[in-house]
Amino acid sequence: MTTQKSALFLLLAATLLYSTPVHAESASAASTVVTSPVSDTSAKPATGSFSSPVSVHLDGQQLQLETEPILVHGTVLVPMRGLFEAQGAKLAWEGSSKTVTATKGETKLIYRIGDSVAQLNGQVINLTVPGRIEQGYSLVPLRFVSEALGNSVKWEADTKTVIITSTSPIKYETSILWGVNLRTAPNAESQTSGDSLPAGDKVHVVREVSPFWLEVRTTDNRSGYISAKPKYTDYSSPALREKQANELLAYGMKYLGTPYEFGASSEQTQTFDCSSFVKRVFADILSVDLPRVSYDQAKEGKEVSLNELRKGDLLFFESRGLEIGHVAFYAGNGQLLHTYSVKYGVRLEDFSDSWKKRFVTARRVF
Repeated sequence: MTTQKSALFLLLAATLLYSTPVHAESASAASTVVTSPVSDTSAKPATGSFSSPVSVHLDGQQLQLETEPILVHGTVLVPMRGLFEAQGAKLAWEGSSKTVTATKGETKLIYRIGDSVAQLNGQVINLTVPGRIEQGYSLVPLRFVSEALGNSVKWEADTKTVIITSTSPIKYETSILWGVNLRTAPNAESQTSGDSLPAGDKVHVVREVSPFWLEVRTTDNRSGYISAKPKYTDYSSPALREKQANELLAYGMKYLGTPYEFGASSEQTQTFDCSSFVKRVFADILSVDLPRVSYDQAKEGKEVSLNELRKGDLLFFESRGLEIGHVAFYAGNGQLLHTYSVKYGVRLEDFSDSWKKRFVTARRVF
């Protein structure tokens, strides 16, 4: 009779829980994950690992767990880091107190390894089993998160598979346009993480790190950083465009006073004409390769009206008897950044009525 009660207890109480490495301070992103009870008739009634491996799937993707699940008094503990990162929450680790703080939106979870309680948005929650450290990983019970956020968990006993469906499944909406490296840090000197991402792949953008770097999650649950330059993905946002335009114009302003030379090569920066200046600035800052002459540059991007102008847009004008013979950056606040005469060289000036009379079209390249 006692054996039957123990087996029944395991069927009802075995709960999916999740964990993260002890060195959680090295993690860049994490996610609060919620779960529901998972039962397994073949699970051992004492602390230890399952008799066969358990696989965990989140929103259709299998997670590569750092260590095998273990069973503690009827509760399943699973390594947590991959699942945290997959759902985009932020994880902070305080090593001296062994405390994990996970935040996602307005949800904040605080737990100290070994405690039988945790805090969810300031409310004390009792845990069925305290967290523990096993083989260099911190195993943290997360049933209370499941109850708070309502994620669903399905247990397939035949294959020992846990299928987790989050309340907000990740959408991989950003497409890779040009093969790009997935890096371990937001800089070109950092190590690459696996193979490069080929054109056509999809990624989820976790955040905009800077005008030039995005933190992303791939469909095979790798996380890292890729270039934010428009050459590499179709991702864009008003905030990112604004930052990139500011970088573009700040770089161009470094050349104020640089002499004008008609037909100047864009391979050097000692002299410029209008189109070589534009071509060089776009190439150096955003890796955008524009044609050499203004007439051809006016065919790039999309046309915008004067009342739609934003910083970084290109303005094209009649000049030298040509329908389009001059190009300038729109610098915001009714100003132009360009070069057109030996007298001034590269200069910043008002988008005056005289320039507006010669205006032909405006193009948005990024």
